[in-house]
Amino acid sequence: MVSPDAAGRIRHRAAFAAGVGNFMEWFDFAVYGFFAPTMGKVFFPNSSATVGLLSSLAVFGVAFFFRPVGGLVLGSLGDRRGRRFTLSVSVVLMGATTTLIAALPSYHAVGVLAPVLLVLLRCLQGFSAGGEWTGSSAFLLEMTPANRRGLYGSVISATAALATVVGSFVALLVQSVVSAESMISWGWRLPFLIAAPLALIGLYVRVKLAETPVFEELKALGKVSDKPLRAAGKRDLKPVLLTLAIAAVQGLGFYYLATYVVNYLSQTVHLSRTSALVLSAIGLAVYMGLCPLAGMISDRFGRRRVNLTGSVGYIVLGLPAFVLMGQGGVAPVLIGMLLLIVPQSLVSVTTVVMLVELFPAATRSSGSATGFNIALAFVAGPGPFVASAIASATGSSVWPASYMVLVALVATVFLVKFLPETAGRHIGARERAVVAEAR
Repeated sequence: MVSPDAAGRIRHRAAFAAGVGNFMEWFDFAVYGFFAPTMGKVFFPNSSATVGLLSSLAVFGVAFFFRPVGGLVLGSLGDRRGRRFTLSVSVVLMGATTTLIAALPSYHAVGVLAPVLLVLLRCLQGFSAGGEWTGSSAFLLEMTPANRRGLYGSVISATAALATVVGSFVALLVQSVVSAESMISWGWRLPFLIAAPLALIGLYVRVKLAETPVFEELKALGKVSDKPLRAAGKRDLKPVLLTLAIAAVQGLGFYYLATYVVNYLSQTVHLSRTSALVLSAIGLAVYMGLCPLAGMISDRFGRRRVNLTGSVGYIVLGLPAFVLMGQGGVAPVLIGMLLLIVPQSLVSVTTVVMLVELFPAATRSSGSATGFNIALAFVAGPGPFVASAIASATGSSVWPASYMVLVALVATVFLVKFLPETAGRHIGARERAVVAEAR
């Protein structure tokens, strides 16, 4: 019997392990988004600045099309080999591919082979990320009491934001000390080189932890599925569709905040790159601070109500947020970002928790990774590219919000009808009525 103090220490170590690895994954993705304009010049030098940026963001989006593949493979491994094993694989693969990006030759050196290699490595990044968010959620929350899952789940959302903030300051530091000419030749490589030590740290803290008690219970009961994808496809269609809907809003909102807004402020609103990075970082720091509060609110009032409040918030506040940010002043930009940050914190933390609570233990990794990564591949991942294309086509600083508002509207209509309340559900291997209700 584990004492309460010992159980608390185990949960804190699990939160640290999930957070460190998650930070590493999203730092790698964030730095690409922040360096998208420079990457466009390095790998698409014969294009205009706008076309180069769009091409670079398109490569950013390409990685998301490989997320479902990674989710299927790594999610299945998580249900067959354990949550910890999958997270160790994903953090090593992400670290290796990101480090290799730092070593890529430019277009001027090898021609079209350069963007081809970039696309290949981005696809491998997408594959590894396919199991990270859902794997971290299962790993952490399967060790957490039911009445505190929202608070602990906020670690996943908050560390993603922290990684983006750190990525923005790394970008700002590099741009401050490296000349424009050197930035294109070698300066852009520096943030990607940080991936190697981060991967080693993430791997170390994860392999030091024991497997989750839920997965150990599955093994003890002989309920580890040898074909979890097939089982999830037969029994978990409704939870997969619900996951797709909540993840579409959550993922798109996060990538607007984490990737698109900084390029929007510099390319569309015409702020300096430094000002755009600083304002974006301030907004994400506020979002990071709101995530634990959103988690506690969902523990108190339930996942459904809090998630739907956030989704409706995007519908109502999306266009006004971009009206404010389009004015370009410090105060309007920060207030506009706040109108996005509040609903995003609500949908993000509740999505993390529902990825676990909607699914039975035996198919949790496979089912949640399937719905989550389909949403990110076909809705959220292309978001920065779609928003930039709308801004370029319309010349408007407001209409880029339309894609986000439309996605939130469609998802909310579906969720109002079908999303159940999941707070308090038993998520162990012995669930019976809970699984039947989820289906």
